[in-house]
Amino acid sequence: MEKTDIKNREDIHNLVVQFYGKIRKHEVLGAFFNDIITDWEAHFERLTQFWEANLFLKSKFSGNPLKVHVEVDRHFNNSITQEHFGLWLNEWVNTVDELFQGDYAENAKSKARKMSTFLFLNIYAERNNNS
Repeated sequence: MEKTDIKNREDIHNLVVQFYGKIRKHEVLGAFFNDIITDWEAHFERLTQFWEANLFLKSKFSGNPLKVHVEVDRHFNNSITQEHFGLWLNEWVNTVDELFQGDYAENAKSKARKMSTFLFLNIYAERNNNS
């Protein structure tokens, strides 16, 4: 099967669903997501909207991913590490590569790298602000 680039919202939704299908079963990461997310369809929709806004700049995402991730870290007693973000990023890159190729696919991987670094550094800073 010849891969194409990410072209539209449907492609993003497919990527999000495939990716989180892996995450939910992941030996290390699964517990973080399965313990917090109770409505997976709503989560898929929210993340589709997030990535559509980030890749295509067509829609606005209204949410605060940093706040959500800080709250998840607190829920798990500040136990989210750089390794968790690395595992998440590896799964994201692998899923993008399995499904797509092209400029938008590369951009999705690049944005995920930047986002994972940003989130981890700010979660860590938030821990230090609250100690």
